[in-house]
Amino acid sequence: MKINTESNHLYTAQRTQTSAKPGTNPASFASAISAATAETSAVKQADFTSMTRQEMFDWMNDQIRGGKMSFDESSPFLGMTMKISAATGQPVDMATDTTRINFVEKARLGMEGARSNNDPALAQRLQAAIEFMRKHQGLALGVGSRVRGHD
Repeated sequence: MKINTESNHLYTAQRTQTSAKPGTNPASFASAISAATAETSAVKQADFTSMTRQEMFDWMNDQIRGGKMSFDESSPFLGMTMKISAATGQPVDMATDTTRINFVEKARLGMEGARSNNDPALAQRLQAAIEFMRKHQGLALGVGSRVRGHD
């Protein structure tokens, strides 16, 4: 797997520079505060209860690249980004799939399945993935990355 560090504009928010200083012009200062508030609300936040597979994949790559997640820790996340078409039996391209998924619930159901199949190692990895998602829920997303061929 090759990781590309191209900027993904889905996750970036452009900063605006203002020259308003407190006490110089109250209207300009209010405009600067308003612009800063709008900028902050434009920053994407991690919401694992409603993400596309591509968003999850990009987030996972950001975590690996940033040293916050090992390749081993990424395996349950990678598994959750896979999708096979029932009609064709072929993988569905995540770059064009806009379906939003609750990955926390998906991991929970996978954990139940692993337990019923007597696979405690998989259940443990999925539990760790759930805890990792809960820890990062609502945090700002970094600059996205893409795997070559999925741009």
